[in-house]
Amino acid sequence: MFTGIIEEIGKVSYIARGAKSSVLTIRCRTVLEDTKVGDSIAVNGVCLTVTSKSEDSFQADVMAETMNRSMLGTLRSGDEVNLERAMEAGGRFGGHIVSGHIDGCGTVVSFVPEDNAVWVTIKAPDYILKYVIEKGSITMDGISLTVAYVDDKVFKVSVIPHTGGHTTLLGKKIGDMINLENDIIGKYVDKLMHWEDKEKQGITVDFLSQNGFV
Repeated sequence: MFTGIIEEIGKVSYIARGAKSSVLTIRCRTVLEDTKVGDSIAVNGVCLTVTSKSEDSFQADVMAETMNRSMLGTLRSGDEVNLERAMEAGGRFGGHIVSGHIDGCGTVVSFVPEDNAVWVTIKAPDYILKYVIEKGSITMDGISLTVAYVDDKVFKVSVIPHTGGHTTLLGKKIGDMINLENDIIGKYVDKLMHWEDKEKQGITVDFLSQNGFV
C-alpha cells in the first residue's frame, strides 16, 4: 500500500527487454534505505517487487500485464521516474490510499500557469473518468493529486510548486502518456452497488443502510 507522496526521483539505468516483459534497473538512494529484496517500491505509480539491490540501485521485474496496463513499457535508459516505498504501518497518511495497480493511461493535454501553481489537463478514457470526481483523489504517475475539474473528456489538477519540483509531472510534454490509478474506495463502492445476488437483485442504498454500511 502507498500514499502517493513521492520520496525520490530515480533514473532508469538499464532495461533488459523480453518478448512481453522486462527487467528494470533504477538508480536511486532514498528509497533504498531499509529496503530488502522482496519489498515493494512504486515506480511511476506501479507497484514493483525489488528482486535485487546495490548501494545505489535496485532491479524489478515487469510482467506482461503491467506492460499492457501502464507506460512502463515505453521507458528508456536515462528516463526519470517517481519512486515511493510501501507505507509503514505507523507512517503518516499524507496522500490517499494507493494500491500501485494502474487502471489505465491518460494523455497530457495542456499546462497552464496560474500564479504559483500549474493547471494540468489530462484526457482519459471513459472507464477512468467514471471514477473521477471533483475534489476527489487520483494518482498520476504515482503522485497523489486532488481533482479540481472533470467533464466527460478530461480532468484537471492544480500542481503546487513543491509537487512540481519533487516529481516528474511538470517535465512531461503535451501528448505524453501518464499512468492513472483511480480512488480504490470508489471502485469498491461501484462494485458493491452493481453486484447481483442469486435473485438478480442489485445491492441497493436501502440494503446498505439496513445492514449498517451507510
